[in-house]
Amino acid sequence: MIYGSGMLESGITFDYGQLVLDCEFARMIKHTIQGIPVNDETLAIDPIKEIGPGKDYLMHKHTFKHMRSQSSPELIDRKMRGTWEKAGATTAYDRAMVKVRYILENHTPEPLSDEVLLRIRSIVSDTEKEMGIKP
Repeated sequence: MIYGSGMLESGITFDYGQLVLDCEFARMIKHTIQGIPVNDETLAIDPIKEIGPGKDYLMHKHTFKHMRSQSSPELIDRKMRGTWEKAGATTAYDRAMVKVRYILENHTPEPLSDEVLLRIRSIVSDTEKEMGIKP
């Protein structure tokens, strides 16, 4: 279980940008702990046999097909400094906040089912009764 996504200052403060960054970190961690599959395809057995020792593997279609399968961050920028600066030198947090604004402006959550709404209402009502709170 991952705890504390979006929290700052020991949970006193919540930050949407930090939440989005933490979600990216959690995706990367989950990807890593799943491990790397080891088989003829991931080991590139056929391309190695085809190309042979000391040749160019980078230009092979197998490399292009699999080169991004190990890591595909959305917010972490791995560009060289000059390229990053020419692109505006935005921080990961800046990019996270762009995503936050997009989500807040465009996301429409699925409505809860009547069954779930009734269950929530039941929990609230039971708690109000236990605490002596009049609805």
